[in-house]
This record gives sequence, C-alpha cells and structure tokens, in this order.
Amino acid sequence: MKVSRFAKSIVLLNCAVPLILLAWDAVAGRLGANPVNFAIRTTGLLSLIFIILTLAITPVSRMTGWGWLGQFRRVLGLYAFFHAGLHFLIFFWFDREARVLGTLSEIAMRAYLMVGIVGLVLMVPLAITSTNGMIKRLGPKHWKLLHRLVYVVALAGALHFAMLVKADLTRPIAFAVPIALLFAWRLGAHYFQLRRESYQFRNPVAYATRLANPVAAAPVAASTGAHVAKPKHWSGQLRVVKVFQETPDVRTFRLVATAGPRLPFDFLPGQFLNLSFVIDGKKVNRSYTIASSPTRVGSCELTVKREAKGTSSRHLHDRVDAGTLIDVYAPAGRFTFTGAEADSLVMIAGGVGITPLMAKIRYLTDIGWTGDIYLVFSVKTERDIIFRDELDYLRSRFPNLHVTVTLTRAEGSSGGWERGRISSELLNRVVPQISTRRVHICGPTEMTELTRQMLLDLGVPAESIKSESFTSPARATAQAPAAAGTNGTLAATAQTSEPARAAVNGARALTFTRSGKSLPISARKTVLEAAEDVGVSINYDCRSGICGQCKTKLVAGHVTMETQDALTPVDRANNLILSCQARCIDQVAVEA
Repeated sequence: MKVSRFAKSIVLLNCAVPLILLAWDAVAGRLGANPVNFAIRTTGLLSLIFIILTLAITPVSRMTGWGWLGQFRRVLGLYAFFHAGLHFLIFFWFDREARVLGTLSEIAMRAYLMVGIVGLVLMVPLAITSTNGMIKRLGPKHWKLLHRLVYVVALAGALHFAMLVKADLTRPIAFAVPIALLFAWRLGAHYFQLRRESYQFRNPVAYATRLANPVAAAPVAASTGAHVAKPKHWSGQLRVVKVFQETPDVRTFRLVATAGPRLPFDFLPGQFLNLSFVIDGKKVNRSYTIASSPTRVGSCELTVKREAKGTSSRHLHDRVDAGTLIDVYAPAGRFTFTGAEADSLVMIAGGVGITPLMAKIRYLTDIGWTGDIYLVFSVKTERDIIFRDELDYLRSRFPNLHVTVTLTRAEGSSGGWERGRISSELLNRVVPQISTRRVHICGPTEMTELTRQMLLDLGVPAESIKSESFTSPARATAQAPAAAGTNGTLAATAQTSEPARAAVNGARALTFTRSGKSLPISARKTVLEAAEDVGVSINYDCRSGICGQCKTKLVAGHVTMETQDALTPVDRANNLILSCQARCIDQVAVEA
C-alpha cells in the first residue's frame, strides 16, 4: 500500500502537536511554578513515547500485515531524537545557564544524567544514518546492525527516568514494561527466524507446504522426506505431461516424475533446471528457470520463449509434446527468495524474464507471506503479457501483491497499462520507499544493467539488488564483455597473453597452455567440447555448470558462461571458469 503525501503530512503534523502545545503554554505562562523543569520533563517523556512507537512499528506491521506502517518508522525515530535533543538543550541553556564546565560537572556528579547522556549520544549516529544515501553507503547489513542500538537507547531512557524520580516508580515502570516487551519480541523473532531459515533451506518444500496448509503438514513432511537427507543435485528423466500456450511465442511445459507422485528433487523459488537434448545428432545443454512454486510438489513448469535462432527453444516448441521424456539435471541457481531474506520484495522483469519472478510470486502467495510484493513488468505489446490472467487473479486475492505492466509498443492497446520503458520516474512512483527494499531484476542483459544503475541512482544499496540476465553467445560475441557477477550469461575476463595472441593468425582461437595445443573455435562450442576435439583432458561430471568438476583457470581473453552456479566468489577472483559453460568471445587461453 502506497501512503499518500496527504497521509504523511497528517502524521507529521500530529507528531508535532505535543511540542506546539508545549510552546503555546510556555508563551502563555501556563507551565507552572517551575516552567524550565516542566519543559525538561515533558520533552523527555515525549522522546520516550516516540522511541516506543518507533520500536512498535515492526511487530505491529508483522502481526497485522500492514506493511505500509514501515513508512513511518523513520519519521518517528527522528522525532524521538529531536525531543531528546531539545530535552538536553533546555537543561543546558536554562537550567545550567549554558555553562559548559558547569554542565559537565553536574553530569559527572549525577548517575542518572550520565545514563541519559549515553542514550542521547547513541541516538546521534542513528539520526545521521537515517537518510537513503547513508543506507546506500553503509549497506543494509551494517545499517541494520547499527540501528539495533535503538534498543540500548530505549533501555537507557527508561533507566534515566527511573533513576530521576527515585520514589514513585509508577510512570517509569509504565514506560519500561512496553520497552521490555518489545525487546523480548525482537529477541524471540530473531531466534525463530534463525530456526525457520535453517529448516527452510534444509527442506523448502516441507516448510512451504506447512505454511500453506498446516493441517496437512505432517503427512506432507513424511511424503517429501522432511527428515531424510536428500542429494544436493539430481539427474534423470522427467516426462512432459502438458504444454500450455501463454502468448503467441511463449509456451509452458509441465514436467513430472516418470515414477511416483512427486518430483524426485526439491528446489527453491528462482532456481533452474539444466536440460539435455540431442538435436540433429548433437548434444545440446540449456538452462531454463522453473516458473512454478516448490509448494506444488507433483510437478514443475518451464516457460520458454521461441527464439528464431535458439536451437533448444525451437526444439522445445516444435518437437516436444505431452509424453516426451527429457534428460534433466536439477536444481541449480542462487537467484532465489523464500521470504526470510527481507520483509518486502520488488521484482522487475523484462519479457520472458518474468519466469523466475513468477516462481517467487506463486511461492509467496501459496505460503500466505504478508510482506509487500511489487512486480514491474515490461513487455512490447499487450499480447506479450505472460501469465496475464493469473497475475490478475492473484492480485485480486492478495492485496499485498502490486503489479505494474508497461508496454514499450502500445499501439492499439485497450488496457490501462503504463507506457514506455522502465524508468526511474516509474519505479519511484509505483514502489514507495524503493531505496529501503530488496530488489530482484530479470531480463535481457542490457535491460538489467540499465535498471541496476537506475536503482543505484535512486539510493538502493548494491547489496540489496540481485539480477539474472540472459544473452545468447552470438550476441555476447558482438558486445563488450559484461561485468562479472550477474546471474545468467557471465563474461569472464583475463589479460591477453602471447599464447592467445599467436594462436591462429588473429582469428578467434583457443589455446590450452599446459598441453601446448591450439585450435580455431566458434562461439557455439564450449571450452570443454573444444578440449575433447583436440584430446585435452578436463575432468567433468554434469556438463551443466552445477558440479564444478570442470573448473579451469582463464589465462587470457574473454568468455561467456550461461551458468555459473558452481563458481564461488573466490573462484571468480582467481579467474576460474566452468569449461562446460565457457564460450570464447575472442582469443582465449586456459590452463589445461
């Protein structure tokens, strides 16, 4: 839910009312026999009230499902800091007559003042880092860690108040109790989140099904093997049981196990399968994202666009029907979201890039996730809106799902769609406080790179952005290498060396430095396939970029990789590539 500017203005005005009334009474001389002391006490109490309101935002929003309340957390925290600062300023200016040494001496002599000053000092970095720019600079992880100091501030404020009154502790206790309860809630929520994440990642299907249908939790857990350690990866055949026409050039293929009522593997929303075909006598491996939810344990679905020059996509569309058996290696991919990683999710899709994001939407709605879900979906024309009817249905059933579709070629369109490509203005308008949210992007490489830069310009921290892109090897050859680190097609780079330069008279060539062998190579052939052609031994297992057996060091040149799941950040830093996925863009040398 997007809160209007009017609503925000009402909240700001209401928060200012107590101070306005205090100032009015001060001018009218209605603050009692000791007006300075009355003003000091009042501003201190207001600071404690705003601290409690700030701490209450998260538990209340999670218990009620009102995620929009989070938009007021920052303003309440700043009001708490403002009143605490004013509390000290009145004490310093009027009570201590603005004498620095006298004030410091008073603070040193009185323990309750020392505790209060500690709380005020700790509020300073919280106020300074409350802007979008500081969130971006610190990164979400460090920013959240720093802002846990608010609990220390709250405890210091309550203790400061209790030590001040000494005798009648009724009011200090009235403040201390909600602070203690909120602190206990935070500790409990953190503990249960750690347990939930641990169980969820060990067995996502049983976890998701339990949330979606608690009554059926026990039998489902048994049938899915919730307490059985399953292999990390599975290989075998799946059967196509149904083919659905989504748009004129997009089809969905529903796959089931060849034996048994459920899939022989578990997966997370956003992961993909590696398919292996024999096309015109040649083995072809391709990766396709699972578009269905892991809660639906009996089948999985792949949604594929038919590309005019796509060997495997044409094969799927033209030759694969119900009953076809397909060789599968599964699952793989780290472009996932299970609901435990953040309290809201923004998804930005271009064309068929909707598929991993649709898996997340289906999963989150299946389990009744209460966080806000935003989808911004760009397609060429109205007829290219994949999953249109289902998105309309889910949006009507789940008010926390917000869908925005924009058409880049809107001629003849009848719907109330947005027009044009995804822009900063559009994102800022349809996603409130986007800089504070987790964002997933999927689409063509050019689109994901431009969108990522837009998000950075809007203040979204780099750590909060995950992307997956797709680029054909032929297209990658004609372009400069893409930046390493994105999911989908990865371009790896190394400094050009003499062996690669001298390979084959300036033509695209591959050199194996240890073996001393070179050969011309096209963008269609992988490094592993070229090694087999010239008799160079490279270990491998899955040939799908998952197992990591074929890791090889890139000595020179540039390659693209359709899958990089088996590479760790350390591997990438050491210029390791997956031979079964790497295709040469220019002169390339590898250590083999």
